[in-house]
Amino acid sequence: MSVEYGGKTVFGANVGIMMLETQFPRIYGDIANANTWPFPVQYRIVRGATPDKVVRNDPLALVDGFIAAAQDLVASGCDGLTTNCGFLALIQDKVSAAVPVPVATSSLMQIPLVQHMLPKGKRVGVITISKTDLSEAHLHAAGASPDTPIVGTDDGRAFTHGILDDQPSIDFEACRLDLLDAGRELVTAHDNIGAIVLECTNMTPYAADIRKMTGLPVFSIYSFVRWFHQGLVPDRFRLELDDPRLDLVEGRRS
Repeated sequence: MSVEYGGKTVFGANVGIMMLETQFPRIYGDIANANTWPFPVQYRIVRGATPDKVVRNDPLALVDGFIAAAQDLVASGCDGLTTNCGFLALIQDKVSAAVPVPVATSSLMQIPLVQHMLPKGKRVGVITISKTDLSEAHLHAAGASPDTPIVGTDDGRAFTHGILDDQPSIDFEACRLDLLDAGRELVTAHDNIGAIVLECTNMTPYAADIRKMTGLPVFSIYSFVRWFHQGLVPDRFRLELDDPRLDLVEGRRS
């Protein structure tokens, strides 16, 4: 007999995403397009937490709203939480202290892990939505070195303006070109880049193009949350007794 246990309201949507309050469009690949994910997720909007307030100002002023959203997501059945802005690394400690589940607030948290994987002499480089505003404090909160190479899309055609100013329409082809320009600038300005981490959760749709152009591994919030989810819901590899693959596992021969 198989015994199942409850204790929460919603099952099967284990990752909760704390969302900034926005109006700009969300294309396939964006963290806030639910079709992006190969598993169900739950969302909560933190009212008043606009891109401008989180990136250009102090997100710690909004931390109570994020904690309330985090607690509500856990109450709804989430076993792990993330956010939709890399700058929210600054609230990692406060949010994780307020809930009983793992929290991964920022794509930037991948930097130390990726750095450990690289050959000697190679560095992780970061592409951010705002180099002007991404500080050593953000890097420190993510466990990254303060001298991590960074480039931004600040002076691009559409990406930074469209998102931080929360425009109701965005030219996504122009955004793609902005990200390619940033990737080219990163590897041109620094000859020791071995991998790229995308700070902004809206950059995932362009990761494949950046990878193709630079030839480097590219890590995004999508790669981070898929890894995160695998820890929350590991794949099962159980074999049935009549499965022929069992012969290989046990060294049997037909």
